[in-house]
Amino acid sequence: MNSESTVAKTADDQVTTAERTRSGHFYRPLVDIIELQDELQLVVDMPGVKATDIDVGFEDGELHLHGPVTPRQTPETHYLLPEYGVGDFDRTFRVSEQIDASKIRAEYADGVLTLHLPKAESAKPRKIAVKTA
Repeated sequence: MNSESTVAKTADDQVTTAERTRSGHFYRPLVDIIELQDELQLVVDMPGVKATDIDVGFEDGELHLHGPVTPRQTPETHYLLPEYGVGDFDRTFRVSEQIDASKIRAEYADGVLTLHLPKAESAKPRKIAVKTA
């Protein structure tokens, strides 16, 4: 028996949705999250994915990214040293209600997916005028 301690799940740790299952190889793409005055930007590395194959979805407060990568060689290719793993990119983010989900947009160029998540008006910083008496 393993001598490491175990951790029991508390009520807050319970899974409330079905876990996604998939076959094949999947990779978690690297993401930079940048906060600008009016939006958050997600810059996602997805090399080898065709723009037409990228799936970006938003449902129940979750932003899901998926990008399939097709093999560069045929299955019969005899590799001396394979270092490039072929598999799909898959990542999910929980999005705050401070984001205007209806205005999320995405663009893809040179293997990089950029998502623009506009802040809701209530979340944007604002200047408060001070009146004199």
